[in-house]
Amino acid sequence: MPTLAVVNFNIVCATLGGFITLFGLVSYLFKEKFYLSEPLISLIAGLIFSPHATNLLRPMQYALGDIETLETITLYFSRLVLGVQLVLAGVQLPSKYLKKEWKSLALLLGPGMTVMWIVSSLLVFAFVPRITFLEALAVGACVTPTDPVLSNSIVKGKFADKNIPKDLQKIIIAESGANDGLGYPFLFLPLYLILHVQHGGEGSSGGARVAMADWFGETWGYVIILSIVYGATVGWIAKELLHWAEDRKYVDRESFLVFAITLALFIVGTVGMIGSDDVLACFIAGNTFTWDDWFRLETMDDSFQPTIDMLLNVSVFIWFGAVCPWYEFVHNDVISIYRLIPLGILILLLRRPPIVFALHKWIPQIEEGRQAIYVGFFGPIGVSAVFYLYVSLDFLRKIKVDGEIRPDAERLMEIMNVVIWFLCICSIVIHGLSIPAGKLGFWLPRTISQAISADRDSPEPFHIGDQVSGLDRQGDNGLRRRPGTSDSRGVFRIGRSIISPRDSTSTPQTRSNSQAATPRVDPSAIGSTISLNTVPRSRDEIEVQPTQRTIRFPDEAHASNGSSSVNTKT
Repeated sequence: MPTLAVVNFNIVCATLGGFITLFGLVSYLFKEKFYLSEPLISLIAGLIFSPHATNLLRPMQYALGDIETLETITLYFSRLVLGVQLVLAGVQLPSKYLKKEWKSLALLLGPGMTVMWIVSSLLVFAFVPRITFLEALAVGACVTPTDPVLSNSIVKGKFADKNIPKDLQKIIIAESGANDGLGYPFLFLPLYLILHVQHGGEGSSGGARVAMADWFGETWGYVIILSIVYGATVGWIAKELLHWAEDRKYVDRESFLVFAITLALFIVGTVGMIGSDDVLACFIAGNTFTWDDWFRLETMDDSFQPTIDMLLNVSVFIWFGAVCPWYEFVHNDVISIYRLIPLGILILLLRRPPIVFALHKWIPQIEEGRQAIYVGFFGPIGVSAVFYLYVSLDFLRKIKVDGEIRPDAERLMEIMNVVIWFLCICSIVIHGLSIPAGKLGFWLPRTISQAISADRDSPEPFHIGDQVSGLDRQGDNGLRRRPGTSDSRGVFRIGRSIISPRDSTSTPQTRSNSQAATPRVDPSAIGSTISLNTVPRSRDEIEVQPTQRTIRFPDEAHASNGSSSVNTKT
């Protein structure tokens, strides 16, 4: 007899699948028209689905009511997302990028991260009551790295393509990938000192000397250096093996495309087993894997990796919206909401922009002050901060006296849980709304002015189907651009096509006495272009951007004749 099975698994599948499906229907509208980021939309959805609202997602039930189990789930989920993101970030960078741009990266990762850490810690020390400076250093270390997941959403899309130079996009990707793994030394220096020095070193066997020995030996030696060596070795071996398999036609297209993601899973698992820095190892492995630029160029025109990236990002921020301690922001025993709000604002304004602006003259990719302000402001706090939060909680939970967590460690755990989560939410919301708010504030007055001017001065526009041309039959050259159009030349718009005269400087008389100007066709409109009694003279007039991919897999042999890589300029 049929029965309803309203269990957690079915609810989670229906909720996540339904949201991602519905969001996919309007994803272009939200991301490319309204400039809203996936993390912000997913975080809001997670809050709506959480026990604080509709109770469709019940994280505590999945963790069987154990807070430590829930923290472990969130930590491992963050590790997985960061691992995949950082391998893909390394793959996105051009050949030998870390070697070529090491000076710029050294400035951002050395003095840049150090100042970010100190400024964040000082602000935490100023706003959180009864916190020691060592504890403030631990909190500040968690929010020092810029998050690669949120940074990736900022340097992708139509806004980034139009407004951010490619060199600037690459340095943002490289810095966010590298400093994410380099957060360990900033975090474990205060944690070791808290363990061995603070509270009289109770529950530990040693003092400052033991703390520094652990920091140099374990953090720098075993965690940082070992992860760099391991990531570079695994990335190089993976590259050579893939070359070998592809040369002999042993690998099919699907396995080729998924190779970087499976490499990330392998590194997360193996480095996690030995207790080293899997985050940094993933980034180094991704960059080494595409050291010769081969894999990056071969997968440039494929959408599989961005698709997996999008699914992971949406899922993790929905989970964050569900597990975030929203209630504790207002009801806690360590800091009031009236201190949290100014702390969040000042962290975003002072943590990163001043040091980036001060260093930008020595960083070639940042050419002017406006770019320095952009790079400084868009240094988001997100998945990496949550990752370091739960690494810290796991460490502090082991500081025990007589079987109980030491009082100062227990209070620091509560402070970190509230403050770091709040700073993450502030960053996700502020950075998610900055671009649309800026665009609205800049364009709205200008658009209203142009609309009023067009209604007063312009004659009735010329309609073709549902489109409106940008032409009026006035002006010195016979074609006048209507206010609001983006091209200074005469432009006919029909559907998605754009046809413009090649010689925009000639007069009507000159054109009448000479051969008619050959129109130039926008490549994006090929296949749907309607010309007005004019056609290109030859195939040379049509430019098609050839694909970068040169590999033809065995299962693609039948499609080789119709490949998109055909160059029409023969």
